[in-house]
Amino acid sequence: MIVPLTLADFIDRAELVYGGREAIVDEPNPPGGGLGRLTYAEFAAMSRSLAVALDELGVGESARIAIISPNAARFLVSLFGVSVYGRVLVPVNFRLNAEEIRYIVEHSGSTVALIDPELDEPLRHLAVKHRVVLGAATDGQLFGRRGARPRWTVSDENATVSINYTSGTTARPKGVQLTHRGCWLNAVTFGWHLGLSDRDVYLHTLPTFHCNGWGMPYAVTAIGARQVIVRKIDGEEILQRVEREGVTILNCAPAVIAAVLDAGAARRQRGQAIPGRGRVRVVVAGAPPPSKTIERIEAELGWEFIQIYGLTETSPLLTINRAPGEWDGLDGAERARRLSRAGVPAVGVKMAVDGGGEILARSNNVFEGYWAQPAETAKAVVDGWFHTGDGGHEEGPYVVIADRKKDVIITGGENVSSIEVEDCLFQHPAVAETAVIGVPDEKWGETIKALVVLRPGSASTERELIDFCRGRLAHFKCPTSIEFRDALTRTATGKLQKFKLREPYWAGRERRVN
Repeated sequence: MIVPLTLADFIDRAELVYGGREAIVDEPNPPGGGLGRLTYAEFAAMSRSLAVALDELGVGESARIAIISPNAARFLVSLFGVSVYGRVLVPVNFRLNAEEIRYIVEHSGSTVALIDPELDEPLRHLAVKHRVVLGAATDGQLFGRRGARPRWTVSDENATVSINYTSGTTARPKGVQLTHRGCWLNAVTFGWHLGLSDRDVYLHTLPTFHCNGWGMPYAVTAIGARQVIVRKIDGEEILQRVEREGVTILNCAPAVIAAVLDAGAARRQRGQAIPGRGRVRVVVAGAPPPSKTIERIEAELGWEFIQIYGLTETSPLLTINRAPGEWDGLDGAERARRLSRAGVPAVGVKMAVDGGGEILARSNNVFEGYWAQPAETAKAVVDGWFHTGDGGHEEGPYVVIADRKKDVIITGGENVSSIEVEDCLFQHPAVAETAVIGVPDEKWGETIKALVVLRPGSASTERELIDFCRGRLAHFKCPTSIEFRDALTRTATGKLQKFKLREPYWAGRERRVN
């Protein structure tokens, strides 16, 4: 017997088994009003209501529905209410400017835009057939229909769930088509590796627009776990939610956990306890975190650190690094060093490194293709392997990310991993953030520059930081210059786009290597 794997399995099970259980705790008092606390029965009914509202608008099967919103209960309803009932969700990074959002809505062919109230005015000129502002004023129309019976369900597991636009190195983002089969397998595998259960409480610190929240909303819904919404990231607010709601697991980028660490340090200075010790698992991805950060998470917060690696194109889970029992006796620094690797292949994933040092992957989670860009799809998937664009190597079963291939610095003929240099700089007590890039140099071709943000109240000098690195790394790997910044611009998911940081130093040159 072959039964299609679709997202309906998750919401249907949650309603059947956990219908009376609290499912969603919305952000208190967001713009437009919140939905409060919802049970899984209410959550499922609202999803069906949204589907029927789209039916009555005449929105056809396979039509694209854009949503531009921070984390919100209405966003979670839309994940199911759109995709489970035959349509395609287009989650848009709400931090993009109006022109970038216009491009995505237009390129995807979206006929409906669901817009957070806070974005109503900035997106007032967005041209789309059906423009709906989410909030109390439209809740009845979208989510309040009793006994709603949607026109369509999905019977093809290869149907598209969503088109997720990536912020890569190209001038325009590419739309990644994720399927029911890929999202189903990603969610189940992810939940298995994390040991999810109905006793968990999941905190939505990760933007839902990013790869559908890494697929975690699907996994935690299927297992009946409670989900707590956080609209805006603040380290102290996250700690308060962990304490108040009994949070046991959250996903985030390194920049977010860094904010939590800072808030934890401030709490200790005030003599306040840090909640969640021995209970919380924090799953980090988006960039390889420094080993010192990992050590601090486990020592200062008392939270279990888990690292994953993947891309939007892989739904995203490829590898996972969760400390096995054999590491229990290790000291904190060595345990952190081992946890700093990307991890071992998740169940059903095969990893390889080609002759050029690029990491390749093969999995049921790999995307269907780039929306309306078959040539780009053909470049990414070659001979049954997805080319990640990341450089690295294997240590036994472990994958180690060395860098984006395009970000490897070649100085004097030697390849230097910017991550290795950044990890070294992070060991310095004054360094809060850093990004290491290659800049043109007449003698060496490229030389190494570090952009550094200092911790509040800390001081350092260029000479001190360069000498600090030279005492720990081969000298050819060390920065030859340090530039102090007030902040480093990141994407909404916490990533540094190094091609943008490099741009001013390479302006006027035809090539970006030297």
